Amino acid sequence: MSDTVNKLSTRFRGYFPVIIDVETAGFNAHTDALLEIAAVTVRMDDDGLLHPDAAFHHHVTPFEGANLEPAALEFNGIDPDCALRGAIEESEAMKALCKDVRKAQKNADCQRSVIVAHNAAFDHGFVNAAIDRSKIKRTPFHPFVSFDTTSLAGLAVGQTVLVKACRAAGIEFDQNEAHSALYDATKTTELFCYIVNRYRNLGGWPLPEEETPAQNN
Repeated sequence: MSDTVNKLSTRFRGYFPVIIDVETAGFNAHTDALLEIAAVTVRMDDDGLLHPDAAFHHHVTPFEGANLEPAALEFNGIDPDCALRGAIEESEAMKALCKDVRKAQKNADCQRSVIVAHNAAFDHGFVNAAIDRSKIKRTPFHPFVSFDTTSLAGLAVGQTVLVKACRAAGIEFDQNEAHSALYDATKTTELFCYIVNRYRNLGGWPLPEEETPAQNN
């Protein structure tokens, strides 16, 4: 098998998967505060299998005028005013994240990063809104393409809730740690790697040469 097959840059059409989880003060990405963001990258070994790699994590100060829904804060247990969070300004967090992701993306020889998340539209929306507010012009993330582990898990293990999908895949999950962006991003990464690797081991990728679509199609 060609060595080029076992490179991350060839696996997802040149996209670099970045698994992201956000904790927020509501459901509206444009009005509700982003409170915490975590991202985990992946690496591919010589056998073409994915593994979790580097993690990036920031607690975030609500942007000026942000809405803080009491029900959302009760759900995730975050006190936005707690100094012990070590929160930083949203623009600082997003600029640092984009810088770290761009570096990892370049090291993997990928062309662009794609957000992977559980219920990806939610996390993707908050990332895009925070990037816009931070006036970041050079974002590594594709503006609308994402990989949703909710759908992938429904297909692969018959479960769509993160904790149930992880347990169906044999991945330990402590519900007492849930709703921490870093913990959820880490577990989503393990689930994503499990699904991609299982598909490979079942013979689904790479395709036999005669079945591989033409490069220009």
